[in-house]
Amino acid sequence: MEKPQNISYNINEDNMKILISTLKQKKQIIELGGGVENIEKQHKKGKMTARERLTALFDKDSKLIEIGSFAANDLYDEYGGCPCAGVIVMIGEINERNCIVVANDSTVKSGAWFPMTAKKNLRAQEISINTNTPIIYLVDSAGVFLPLQSEVFADKNHFGRQFRNNAKISALGITQISAIMGSCVAGGAYLPIMSDEALIVKGTGSVFLAGSHLVNAAIGENINNEELGGANTHCDISGVTDYKCEDDKDAINLIRDLISLLKKNDNAGISRIKSVSPKSNIEDIYGHFPKKRNEPYEIKKIIEGLVDDSFFREYKSTYGKTIVCGYARIDGWAIGIVANQRKIVKNSKGEMQLGGVIYSDSADKAARFIMNCNQKGIPILFLQDVNGFMVGSKAEHNGIIKDGAKMVNAMANSVVPKFTVIIGNSFGAGNYAMCGKAYDPDLILAWPTAKIAVMGGEQAATVLAKLEEKKYKKDGKSLTKEIKEKIYKEVNDNYESQMSPYYAASRLWVDEIIDPGETRLYISKGIEISNKRKIDTFKTGVIQT
Repeated sequence: MEKPQNISYNINEDNMKILISTLKQKKQIIELGGGVENIEKQHKKGKMTARERLTALFDKDSKLIEIGSFAANDLYDEYGGCPCAGVIVMIGEINERNCIVVANDSTVKSGAWFPMTAKKNLRAQEISINTNTPIIYLVDSAGVFLPLQSEVFADKNHFGRQFRNNAKISALGITQISAIMGSCVAGGAYLPIMSDEALIVKGTGSVFLAGSHLVNAAIGENINNEELGGANTHCDISGVTDYKCEDDKDAINLIRDLISLLKKNDNAGISRIKSVSPKSNIEDIYGHFPKKRNEPYEIKKIIEGLVDDSFFREYKSTYGKTIVCGYARIDGWAIGIVANQRKIVKNSKGEMQLGGVIYSDSADKAARFIMNCNQKGIPILFLQDVNGFMVGSKAEHNGIIKDGAKMVNAMANSVVPKFTVIIGNSFGAGNYAMCGKAYDPDLILAWPTAKIAVMGGEQAATVLAKLEEKKYKKDGKSLTKEIKEKIYKEVNDNYESQMSPYYAASRLWVDEIIDPGETRLYISKGIEISNKRKIDTFKTGVIQT
């Protein structure tokens, strides 16, 4: 397909390229972990960095995806920062078997656990459980970051939840392998030993409930860390670890060998044929997505740039037009797509409907389509650019809450793999209906154009300014134009910063921010790992019709 030639298209394309350039620059900084100096210290100890270990572990031709690279972004500046939450999570093939690998980055605060480290590790385990995918831990951590212990220790989804998950994953028959390649201290010592098999590297690996200094303080015993919990101690004397490795490379080769012995699980039977590239270049998407978020655009142009052969079989094309539904393939995989339509459309009655808003007819259509995908065993991709559900007396009289609830019910009870990509706005209940993080998507991703909030900044600022005006009137005061403008600006600026995809990714509301050009890779890999799990029978609860 020839690229359109017009000023608007070029402006949009340039804007997207700038956003992608910023994204890549931020990632490059994050990938340095604790910085060049700390990387050199790691090498002097005879250790590979976490990213070097991952590169050596995965197959050279494997398609890799990273999860949570922006986790903890700007969250712990008062402690010197915690890039990538101090742990790297990647999914890819090891001896042709997909695995999830969790690698502590000891260049970042010696691999200490921050609150977001725990959240990120739990997300990796959640994906493992949901997709029946083996999980490998490359352990090199100083344990809990003590200044923040109250935020990481005792609650349900804190540090200890990981060991509970170790037990559950093992009970499900999902392979877990741990390699102790550095420190493994205190409660963290249970993670590798609750795995199916544990490796330890001579000289650098150690595992104990209390280090030598604490042992001395507690019981007066004088002993060094190597004798207390090194490779010889745990392989020759205690039997805590299963394999002794000479160095990092030896440990990595052993992991690869152990993975090669795994049986290949039966798959769920998701349809896949030979992959065909889209007819249009991926950069065509850049120009079709508007720089100004209030401008309409055609979502089907975006879909055509993502799916095989740019072929999209639309479902109920003339009904409920503010949501577009249909079947396609991505990298050969069958996929059902539910996408918000941002342009103004006419409904069946000839009435104009706002783009990016979910109306009763579109919610009804989407619910039925989601049920059809579940009936056929077809994964679902949600493309979010939504301002929420339609409001007002007409919408209420048409039963918008009933139809919205129907859509949410069908989506929440889906048994097929679900994937969400936030390409634009993700506001209010629209985030929920379009499979936001609360609804357990197998992967949830964001383009750098994403905005996530309970409502848009302008709307929030207007509402809060009016509330403040009422408060002033109640106190017998009048709100000047200057104060109104100040309130509006403060609220709007605050909302704009919190709507950023980087704000969301820092808190793991989304798994990753991606270049739109990576969408096919992430969705294909997501279906590939999800195809190893059993798809249950689809059923819903009570639905009002």
